Amino acid sequence: MLRVQRERMNAAFFPSTQEYTRRYGLDASRAKLLSPHGIVMHPGPMNRGLEISSEVADGDRSVIVEQVSNGVSVRMAVLYLMLGSNDGVAE
Repeated sequence: MLRVQRERMNAAFFPSTQEYTRRYGLDASRAKLLSPHGIVMHPGPMNRGLEISSEVADGDRSVIVEQVSNGVSVRMAVLYLMLGSNDGVAE
């Protein structure tokens, strides 16, 4: 899943929120069509009810909390390396 940026929804090329949800939103009926081993990912923050239903976001196949947590750790590591780690890392 990708996050819908509400601030850009007034542009002419973006459908109404109801149309977007109907066409692209991930709800329980669409989630049932996933592969048995499929997982649900979303970078956050979520617009629940627009791009993803709460049932799916909080469901058994969702790894969203882990994804967001890991993303924070990765960004912290990159910043650490970029901002001054001089412990043997090539510059």
